[in-house]
Amino acid sequence: MVTVADYSRVPEVTPADYGSPLAERLETLWETKPGLIGWFGTVDHKEIGLRYLVTSFAFLILGGIEAAVMRLQLSWHDQTVLTPTQYNELFSMHGVTMIFLYAMPVLSGFSNYLWPLILGSRDMALPRLNAFSYWLYLFSGLFLYAGFIIGAGPNDGWFNYVPYASKPYNPGLNQDFYALGFILFGLSQTVGGINFMVTALRTRAPGMSINRFPMMIWGTLTASAGNLLAIPSVSLAFFMLWTDRQLGTHFYNAPEGGQPLLWQHLFWMFGHPWVYAIVLPAMSMVSDALPVFCRRPLVAQTAVALATVVTMIIGFGVWVHHMFATGLPNLSMSFFNAASLIIVVPSAISVFAWIATIRTGRFVLCTASLFFASFIFLFVIGGVSGFLTAAIPVDWQVTDTYFVVGHIHYVLIGINLFAVMGGIYFWFPKMTGHMLNERLGRWNFWLMFAGFNLGFFPMHIAGLLGMPRRIYTFPDGVGWNIVNLITTLGAYLFAIGFVVLLANVLLSRKHGAVAGPNPWDAAGLEWSVPSPPPPYNFVVIPTVSSRHPLWEDRLRETEGHSSIHEGAVLDADKETLGVSTMDAIPDVILKMPHDSVMPFVLALCITGVFVGLLLLSLVAIGTSLVLGLVAALVWLWPRAELGQRTEAVP
Repeated sequence: MVTVADYSRVPEVTPADYGSPLAERLETLWETKPGLIGWFGTVDHKEIGLRYLVTSFAFLILGGIEAAVMRLQLSWHDQTVLTPTQYNELFSMHGVTMIFLYAMPVLSGFSNYLWPLILGSRDMALPRLNAFSYWLYLFSGLFLYAGFIIGAGPNDGWFNYVPYASKPYNPGLNQDFYALGFILFGLSQTVGGINFMVTALRTRAPGMSINRFPMMIWGTLTASAGNLLAIPSVSLAFFMLWTDRQLGTHFYNAPEGGQPLLWQHLFWMFGHPWVYAIVLPAMSMVSDALPVFCRRPLVAQTAVALATVVTMIIGFGVWVHHMFATGLPNLSMSFFNAASLIIVVPSAISVFAWIATIRTGRFVLCTASLFFASFIFLFVIGGVSGFLTAAIPVDWQVTDTYFVVGHIHYVLIGINLFAVMGGIYFWFPKMTGHMLNERLGRWNFWLMFAGFNLGFFPMHIAGLLGMPRRIYTFPDGVGWNIVNLITTLGAYLFAIGFVVLLANVLLSRKHGAVAGPNPWDAAGLEWSVPSPPPPYNFVVIPTVSSRHPLWEDRLRETEGHSSIHEGAVLDADKETLGVSTMDAIPDVILKMPHDSVMPFVLALCITGVFVGLLLLSLVAIGTSLVLGLVAALVWLWPRAELGQRTEAVP
């Protein structure tokens, strides 16, 4: 790491230089080595981003299969597809999979792949920590599913309420798998959040001051900061549950002076900010991509960015609206009622900005834009149903009914998955160099949109008819048969639409139309490099003068002009620029780490510790800790080449 003494004298580089000797040298420096060592040791943010995407979609498919089996059980009265015990594990694992193993990691996949490209950098700020975060995520998911496979998966819902989760009422390993697996997952999200925050604040193109951040940066940055504050509370809650179950403590044991309601407070202090953590990055994807199809910048982008941050801040003050039926004092509930209603305001700012962008632009109709536009419609429905449950009298009527299940599906699928689907169609050309098939895309959209609304809107009606959540069957004559049959048919139609997406991806990955660098005529820096991007991203580090560097000529927003094809070369080793936090003034050259298998080894050792805790094996715990310490020392041991580059940028 060296100080930048003179950043003004830089060579000019043209687009053709992506095939130049300089580009070849950079390719040699940055490319992942072939073979197993390279596969396990890569720190390339694009490889890690794709792994996040593939892994999260694998978990999404598993969660979808679980949902399909549950919908068969609930499609009509008195079905016997599942036993009560099997249903408890299935719906619990479905919730854990969708809310934790899919919803946030899929957004991390997009952000990992795109952030350095959007920011004009060559990699994430902490590449090995990035790889470490992915391996922890993968191992936490495998840990949870190992319990499910042997019949000891979570069986108390994804919310895991005590005393049902306590050992006297749940003596197997089911809740131990969940408690320890989630702490492991929380470690992954914590170190990943740290990496995103450091990347946004320190490794970006010169001139990309905070007020020029693309919206996708604001969404993931806000979610990462929220996770760093929220995850410790739920990790503590799970750890205390595990000690209650295995070490005889009494944090939640009422007869011994514990407080069962403490679990709900700690869980929802995390749970509601987590909802925004899986929504705000998705909203920011729409805020960045939708304007491309409207041929104009996002209306009121500064207000939308501020609304993103304010939403997360207020989100930390609304957790008790999940607990209005627990008998808390009316005065305290009134404050949380007010906060839960106020949080609608920043969300409405985003909705009006999207609608105004469509109304004042020239909307281009394609599969990606259809998903983004439908996202707004579903966002409003999910927001309104959430707004209703924020009112105490309404909440008392619909709490623990299928109305709440319908609401959470509109939030999780309508807001998260539909934004992700639009993101796939939008950024797939950048990731692969090929366009997705538009005809298959239209089938994909309409099947999913129709199936989603047919499947999940009737859940609200079922809830108003009195159908409680968390039941595995229901008797005839209560009026729930037709509404549940419609829900099941809609869910299967939605699944068919998703299969069309998978077919489209597999066919287009090799045989789709060649995309080129910027097939959408978009404005961000990621569209200035080849598709797919080279390992080093940029031949030179660009300089930014506006929010829309590729649209400057048509928008004339600033007097300056971004320098996309000239800037610092940085070819002495794996290097990128570090900049000041606020104004993005270059101040250091950051030497980036090379590939290493130590993040994988350390993640494996930490997983071994949790396996030892599950089995109460001191040998496994001690062995894993020692091996993990050795792996950490090898990871952090100074390398001689770190001191080789000491000159300023010429």
